[in-house]
Amino acid sequence: QLRRVEYIKETVRQGNGLDADRNLTQEAMERGWECLARFGERIAGFKPSQVRAVATQTLREARNRDVFLAKAKQILGFPIEVIAGREEARLIYLGVSHLLPQSAERRLVVDIGGRSTEMILGQHETASTLESYRVGSVGWSMKYFPDGLWTASSFKAAEIGAKAVLDEAQILFSKDQWDRCYGSSGTVGAVSDILSAAGWPEGQVTRDGLAWLKERLLKAQKIENLRLDGIKEDRRPVIGGGLAVLQAVFDLLQINEMHAAQGALRHGALYDLIDRESTHDVRSSMVDSLAQRFGVDKLQADRVSKTAQMVLSSMLAKTDAGMDGDRQRLFKKLHWACQVHETGMRISHSDYHKHGAYILDNTDLTGFTLDELHRLSQLVLGHRGKLRKLESELEDLSFVQQLMALRLAVILCHARRDPDLSGLHFECNAARRTAQVNISAEWAELWPQSAHLLREEKSAWQKTGWTFGVNLD
Repeated sequence: QLRRVEYIKETVRQGNGLDADRNLTQEAMERGWECLARFGERIAGFKPSQVRAVATQTLREARNRDVFLAKAKQILGFPIEVIAGREEARLIYLGVSHLLPQSAERRLVVDIGGRSTEMILGQHETASTLESYRVGSVGWSMKYFPDGLWTASSFKAAEIGAKAVLDEAQILFSKDQWDRCYGSSGTVGAVSDILSAAGWPEGQVTRDGLAWLKERLLKAQKIENLRLDGIKEDRRPVIGGGLAVLQAVFDLLQINEMHAAQGALRHGALYDLIDRESTHDVRSSMVDSLAQRFGVDKLQADRVSKTAQMVLSSMLAKTDAGMDGDRQRLFKKLHWACQVHETGMRISHSDYHKHGAYILDNTDLTGFTLDELHRLSQLVLGHRGKLRKLESELEDLSFVQQLMALRLAVILCHARRDPDLSGLHFECNAARRTAQVNISAEWAELWPQSAHLLREEKSAWQKTGWTFGVNLD
């Protein structure tokens, strides 16, 4: 269970720091770094398994996100995961459903954020339909109310623009598919607070309430003139864009009443973090599903995985770290790479590793961050062939150890049968960037093709900064 002991929130609004070329401005990056420095001080000393930091639409869009993230991770002291739109939607639903009473009702959850809007259909704690649309309170306020002026014509244009983006939602989230509608955080929470302060039913947003609020904004005409109880100062500049998007959602999906939910993305991210440490990691089932979809030879995948795990275990045997959470995650992600390393076979037999990497870099896999999928894609890309294509990744010691274990496992399982490992011994010194495999003479004579392939592997690691040796005992 989650129990809140402290809550810290800052509005950074990086979304309005994207320039015309979709690059974060230096000022926007500085705001983000300064916020993360304050948060980093508060969570200093936490274990990595107890912290989760996620980035959403603004960093999905930003062309220079790597520049921001490199320094951001250093300042925070923990990894920051950029999550895909549908993954954001899944986590939102997870957070909302955990904080709602148990019910068999079919739920529609809507979350209007700064630069994206997520919609989810689900029942109990399981989401069935997930979508993310590029429309949000910050983006729409900047586009349709750039001078902070609210007019009837600008509201009309903003609502029409939002409906154009959300058009397909009419089919995916039609009224006959849900019993009750919930709004999560952001705009819905702000509108609900304003309406409650004005005497409307608490925790509810209705069509009449939206019309009343819109009329108040039109009468005020601009931000400085707005006098409303229940609105936070940081919400004033974006309330117009958020209201226009919310009105468009009500109109398109024929919503009459929306209930403000307590759960949100942050709750879902934490519940998912708990699940990852248990036996219910959704990512494992997603990997199995992808492998099945592309007709992967399950027996070979398991064979390669078992061999790679043994090789990696042998490589790490002399390190100081025990079988802690970090070590377990290394083995888990190596297993996933083994399960999908042949996904590209459906497309091409000779270049299947390239196609497999492309598939992983361009697919939505529930539970995975974009960085996690890219790392998997690079393991698949590098499991055979030359290694110069992975030059930047080879600076990551744990990645190299995983990759080396995968490559050796593929070599040893080349005949698509269980390999004989009795005459082999693997060693790795990450600090010196050296690794070697010791082969007994009897084993080399018994398995000449495998011995030949292992010797060939030595040349593959030349010019990589790593030394790989093969010794014949």
